[in-house]
Amino acid sequence: MATHEINVERRAVEGKGASRRLRTGGKIPAIVYGGGIDPVAIQLDHEKVWLAQQNEWFYSSILDLSLGGDVQKVLLRDIQRHPFKQLIMHLDFQRVSADQALRAKVPLHFLNEDKSPAGKAADVVVLHELNDVEVSCLPKDLPEFIEIDLSNLAVGDIIHLSELKLPAGVEIPELKLGKEHDVAVVIAKHGKEDTEEAAPEAADVPATKAAKKDDK
Repeated sequence: MATHEINVERRAVEGKGASRRLRTGGKIPAIVYGGGIDPVAIQLDHEKVWLAQQNEWFYSSILDLSLGGDVQKVLLRDIQRHPFKQLIMHLDFQRVSADQALRAKVPLHFLNEDKSPAGKAADVVVLHELNDVEVSCLPKDLPEFIEIDLSNLAVGDIIHLSELKLPAGVEIPELKLGKEHDVAVVIAKHGKEDTEEAAPEAADVPATKAAKKDDK
């Protein structure tokens, strides 16, 4: 598991006015909570966080928040953005404990789709029904992403949640809720299927009208 360290500072003054001044000064107000410890108000450098949040790992990895050398392992739980400016308004981090399982959403990486029979066929559409999945595991086992090899995907194939190859120590809580929760992750089907299904209905319209004329 890769290490991602982010330097933070303690935030001495809280409130809307103080947060507004922080943002004006290029800082982001944030809070760290959980782990049986009182919440701590912190601030981060906006430019560095803006660059970090463009990476996938920022949302799905354990982050090391360093406060003057005191490092706490956390997960990003919420990010608030300005509605139209390139500005992060606030961040929420949750502490994680090494011996306690956590839940987090992990992105899915689809590999070799263009090399698969379905990917090579001109009339086949490959649908990614999910782009991420919630997993449960210890912090040390949390993957940054889960790979799905589509090299053998053929038309008509459906890959379900239960078919994902998970790293050791990682499970999908959704699958414990019943078979109906074993949803499709990838579907390969003919792109003309919807059109073909709708065609008979369209053909029925003129026939019905013709029948009415005959009745008259």
